[in-house]
Amino acid sequence: MPERRRFHLSPETRILTPDVAGLAPLLSALEQGQSVLARPGEEPISLVLEPEQWLYCQSSGSTGFAKTIRRTPASWLASFERDAKIFALSAEDVYVTLGSLSHSLTLFAAVAACHIGADLAMLGGMGPRAQALGVEQHRATVLYATPAQLRLLVRATEGISLPKVRLIFSSGGKLDEGLRQTLSRLFPNAALHEIFGAAETSYITLSAPDAPPNSVGRAYPGVEIRITEPDSSGVGEIWLRSPYLFEGYAEGHSDLTRWDGDWLSIGEMGWMDAAGNLYPKGRKNRMVTVADNNVFPEEIEAVLLRAPGVEQAVALALPDALRGHRIVAVVQGQVEPAALRALCRAEIGAHAVPKDIRRLDTLPILEAGKPDLRALQRLWEAE
Repeated sequence: MPERRRFHLSPETRILTPDVAGLAPLLSALEQGQSVLARPGEEPISLVLEPEQWLYCQSSGSTGFAKTIRRTPASWLASFERDAKIFALSAEDVYVTLGSLSHSLTLFAAVAACHIGADLAMLGGMGPRAQALGVEQHRATVLYATPAQLRLLVRATEGISLPKVRLIFSSGGKLDEGLRQTLSRLFPNAALHEIFGAAETSYITLSAPDAPPNSVGRAYPGVEIRITEPDSSGVGEIWLRSPYLFEGYAEGHSDLTRWDGDWLSIGEMGWMDAAGNLYPKGRKNRMVTVADNNVFPEEIEAVLLRAPGVEQAVALALPDALRGHRIVAVVQGQVEPAALRALCRAEIGAHAVPKDIRRLDTLPILEAGKPDLRALQRLWEAE
């Protein structure tokens, strides 16, 4: 049996921010061929001594309990090498991340840079203004970030231009058109690509800058997608088969994660057009009924984020004895709630209009760079 592939550390990689939490043990694991455990906390990376090298990512996500995914190095190496061919990535590039190594997107970028020999600067933990200056100082060419991190960056960098960046990879939420336009001014020479996926799946789709509005583009090379049991509008459960999937949970579980032979579902719902562009609607475990209509809070959030002045938005579903659920929303930004409700009514329908919209100066954010849904639910209930 051939020896299984392992991660390694290219001698060409220069670490530009060596004091970042978790980076020293990660580099040690790559050099020694040891397993890596990434988890939230002050020490985001630990080595695991075992005969075969594995990658473990622990996350409680924004709604669920802690679980630890397990994947082979090959499942990431395949996409590193595919990306290098698609985007001409090489040791000449400088990768920059804005999050913690406990988050799978940040970890993916860091390990990818080390694999291809690119230089690496990790700016998580800094304020957005300092992050922008770091991007400029390190002459970054490739940036990995979540939409929430990008919104904070844009908010703090009015009048700044970062022309050295040529590629931006965003994952962990939907990019709205307003954010795309603002990013094009901040990064005038960058191609913006949206990754739709999860820690369990890695890539599902990769959108090009010309992807249809509201879609996340077509299947990433090597990925097959099918929609099962679609309703009258074509919305069904998203299943995929690819070489980038995880092996299973080393700890915990998710009721939404199911296998059908080589095919995997993580409970995402959506539809595909005739050209193969995917339009996600949201997770099954966030879908609720309002007056017998299926409502996806993620779809409401996407509409709210398209409104001028909205920097971040979360929709919450509260129990309602008469209608099943009542939708409320929390937004960050200077906006009029009445205008937001009118926008939701026009784009989705009356059943999806938030009954109450509250504003916060800053929404609580998880280490993964996503809004903390549980903290917002507790905050709403407390008020």
